[in-house]
Amino acid sequence: MKNNTQLIWGLVFGVLFGFLLQKGGATQYDVIVSQLLLTDFTVLKIMLSAVVTGMIGIYYMKHKGWIQLHPKKGSVGKNVVGGLIFGLGFALLGYCPGTIAGAVGNGYLDATFGGLIGIFIGAGIFAAYYPQLQDGILQKGDYGDVSLPQLLKVNDWVVVIPAAFLIVALLYWIESVGL
Repeated sequence: MKNNTQLIWGLVFGVLFGFLLQKGGATQYDVIVSQLLLTDFTVLKIMLSAVVTGMIGIYYMKHKGWIQLHPKKGSVGKNVVGGLIFGLGFALLGYCPGTIAGAVGNGYLDATFGGLIGIFIGAGIFAAYYPQLQDGILQKGDYGDVSLPQLLKVNDWVVVIPAAFLIVALLYWIESVGL
């Protein structure tokens, strides 16, 4: 039953996030392309707001003992390969996976056909090459399964509070210069 509850909460928050993406304009192709061209920072503002909200929320729930974090092992190689796949899809279509879902919800055919097909093709190519990548580039620069506070051996809030402050300051600056 607990797993079903988690799935239901995941669905609720996913729908809410998609709704907010749509209301913020991040599911519109023109807004995303303008972000890539550095002429409209709507997407950056939405994502930074989500990062600071999520970061504070997650670490608050961890602090209260409501959740436990289980970071996945990471490496420079995984980030490079993931970034290249993500960036290629983003540059070709003008959507990321989250905004594709929102754009499909809006009924945009480019996201429905190009986006969903692209996700399946990209996932299929990655799955096909995963065995070769797993023992090679994906292991380069392995830094384990630690969070930044664990890596620095400090209390979570020593990282979370300054990071949140910096993100909010950056958001304020972006707004104040009219980006």
